[in-house]
Amino acid sequence: MKKIAIFVDVQNIYYTTRDSFSRQFDYRKFWQAVSLQGEVVIAIAYAIDRGDEQQQKFQNALKHIGFMVKLKPYIQRSDGSAKGDWDVGITIDIMDISREVDTVILLSGDGDFELLLKKIKSDYGVYTEVYGVPALTARALIDAAGHFHAIDENLLQ
Repeated sequence: MKKIAIFVDVQNIYYTTRDSFSRQFDYRKFWQAVSLQGEVVIAIAYAIDRGDEQQQKFQNALKHIGFMVKLKPYIQRSDGSAKGDWDVGITIDIMDISREVDTVILLSGDGDFELLLKKIKSDYGVYTEVYGVPALTARALIDAAGHFHAIDENLLQ
């Protein structure tokens, strides 16, 4: 049975589905579809913690589905901008697990992950899949993936 690792850039998926469809990604439908492909050995959702009740309910729902949720504090800068980026954490976790799985599935549209996908494919022979909103997913990331899954109506609530 194929061993699968899932990594979700929660903020990226939230904003791209909201901006493109005015709807939310359906993590339960996603999980059900991926589970048919093999054994999910690890699934991590990376999010920003603002401490609000609605967000905590969402995080608990992810845990109930089967995701480990990793949180970083929301940082508001003095100039009004915000910081809350998980790119390095996601990269480290993917590098750590890539020797142990057959497939890495990344949910993100961030082109910064292009080099990571190329590296794990060439060094570990890992098959890579990316889920993203087509209009808001970097072309380089789409091209680097073994398979790109366009998020559409079928994966929305």
